[in-house]
Amino acid sequence: MNRKQTLLTTDVNMLEGPILRNLIIFTIPILISYLFQQLYNTADIAIVGNTLGTKSLAAVGSVNAVFDLLIGFSLGLGNGLSIVAARAFGTGDRELLKRAVAGSLVIGIGASICLTVLAAICMRPLLVLIKVPADLMDEAYRYIFIISVCLAVMFAYNLCAGLLRAIGNSLVPLAFLIFSSLLNIGLDLLLITRLGMGVEGAAIATVIAQGVSAVLCVIYILRKTGILVPARKHFSVDKDLYLDLFGQGFSMAFMFSIVNFGSVILQSGINGLADSYIIAAHTAARKLFMFFNIPFISLSMAVATFVSQNKGANQVERIRRCMKETYIFTVFLSAVVALIMLVFAKGMVRMISGTDNETVLINGSLYLKVVAPNYAVLGILLETRNALQGIGKKIVPLISSTIELVMKILFVMVFIPRFAYMAVIACEPVIWVVMTAQLLYSFWRDELFCGKQSRKKL
Repeated sequence: MNRKQTLLTTDVNMLEGPILRNLIIFTIPILISYLFQQLYNTADIAIVGNTLGTKSLAAVGSVNAVFDLLIGFSLGLGNGLSIVAARAFGTGDRELLKRAVAGSLVIGIGASICLTVLAAICMRPLLVLIKVPADLMDEAYRYIFIISVCLAVMFAYNLCAGLLRAIGNSLVPLAFLIFSSLLNIGLDLLLITRLGMGVEGAAIATVIAQGVSAVLCVIYILRKTGILVPARKHFSVDKDLYLDLFGQGFSMAFMFSIVNFGSVILQSGINGLADSYIIAAHTAARKLFMFFNIPFISLSMAVATFVSQNKGANQVERIRRCMKETYIFTVFLSAVVALIMLVFAKGMVRMISGTDNETVLINGSLYLKVVAPNYAVLGILLETRNALQGIGKKIVPLISSTIELVMKILFVMVFIPRFAYMAVIACEPVIWVVMTAQLLYSFWRDELFCGKQSRKKL
């Protein structure tokens, strides 16, 4: 008899029971986790904007896409490696699961070290390349350099949380993240307002708080989740397994990186407008957009785990039903979110930016009002892309991300110089429509759903 799933259930059974209900129960802790992760950055932005002023806000905002690029690679790698673990868990093979965890640790540590060194060496030339204004350069560099040399800390949390989610546990990472998020706010207030450390204080607070959540996750896994703790024998190299880990981990990492590199390119177009008020407006609006995007990101992460486990268990029809039910729920949720953003856009921009400057408020609220109706498209995009990763498809999501990169380059080179910030606002909604069409076609035309296997009752 199955254990009843509740909102406080630590482990959610993805292989049996009502699909949407269990998926939502699993999603809620992920959603709250993402809320608190966004709180890290939003607290930085709000405290910097309200304490240090518009120029410092613009400095942090001018490198926001670089921040997302660095974090995106670490997050993508951790999630990709965890997908392999989730499929191993779905097969019921505990030895395979432990070997997958061991391989994830080896690959993740090596990748984090290489990325940290590369980021430290290339950071200032990159800021010059993306046209960070000269009057913002020093503050922007000091902020992002601290973040870049501490990437291993952030990867550690993302991997540990991903592994726990792979076995159906999304609640424990949430508990630790809530604690560290509150710690981050306290450190922001201490380091920025009390000790006068400026934007460096915001970066240090973020790193320390993320490090605490990573340490807490590791301690929990060692003490409470033995199936995720490998022994020495599990570190022996299994060629096929490592190829799967490399392929899944780095394809998702590169997918995230391509997406975020496209954002870096787009940020260069925004920075090229050479208007600190426009940069500040976009920074505040983008934070609000990401905040309201959290439910869709969280649901897509839950879909990745669900699809991975059910792929491992060969439950194809259950995957099909999951996707259809998720799409319907996404459309309903997007209508609610869009209504909130359309009604309260200007007030929310004022709250985040800490300014009454009309240029900031008008442009920031305009961005939100244009983007808001497109959340349904973006949600379906994210869910379908993660589902493709979950069934082991590595190339199609990369093609999707490459489409996004190419189109952002096109906007920066052709449309932003001519239409200024209006082109920035229109850029992503147009791209989402194209990407979603490509992903939906690829997913539903996959042999898993079109072949004989899809017609079996599994």
